[in-house]
Parts: sequence; C-alpha cells; structure tokens
Amino acid sequence: MMMNRPSLDELMKKADSRYTLVVVAAKRARTLMEKDTEGITSETGKPVTRALKEIAAERIRFQPTKEGIK
Repeated sequence: MMMNRPSLDELMKKADSRYTLVVVAAKRARTLMEKDTEGITSETGKPVTRALKEIAAERIRFQPTKEGIK
C-alpha cells in the first residue's frame, strides 16, 4: 500500500477544516493548470498533488474569512 505524502494529518495542521483545505488546494491546482503551457505539471506531478505539497510546505498561505459563504 502506498502512503500519501503529505498526509492528511499533516495538512490538517495548516487548515481549520477539510473543506477549507479542499477549496485552497483546488484553487491552487486550477492556477497551476492555467499557467502550464509547456506540460510542466506532467514532469513535476499532478496539479492537485503539487498544490497539496505546497500547502504542507507553507508556500501557500490563506486567510479564513469570518463572514462565511453568503
């Protein structure tokens, strides 16, 4: 069985909820896909995996809002 890196436990230390983690990772993955004009993500891994690794390494920062979704 292959272990996922970074682990969910490690990622949850960076976010206040799983929902927040998913939203931030999805937005970053979309950004990576939009900027990928030369097939760079195929060499460095899938966009979602790369986004999760960046979150774990604290290269991606986000501010939770207090208003919530309206």
